[in-house]
Amino acid sequence: MSIKERVIGIIAEQAVLDPSDVKMDSTLEDLGIDSLGLVESIFAIEEEFDISVPFNANEPEQSDFDISSVSSIVAGIEQLVKEQS
Repeated sequence: MSIKERVIGIIAEQAVLDPSDVKMDSTLEDLGIDSLGLVESIFAIEEEFDISVPFNANEPEQSDFDISSVSSIVAGIEQLVKEQS
């Protein structure tokens, strides 16, 4: 399973959606994920990939990690995984 599929699976689980309903251009808001859901998603992603996401839960807009859309989250995770290996 690709990084993209795994991230979409985690986001879908958080949004209580089928992974096929999670589009790459969707925002977390589009998917009904609130700030708590976002934090839980980040924790699940960190655990899944054994990485640390540079994410400020209190001020996500101040973060170096782009959470503006599903595609930006996937791209960020792919980059972090690549840097770690």
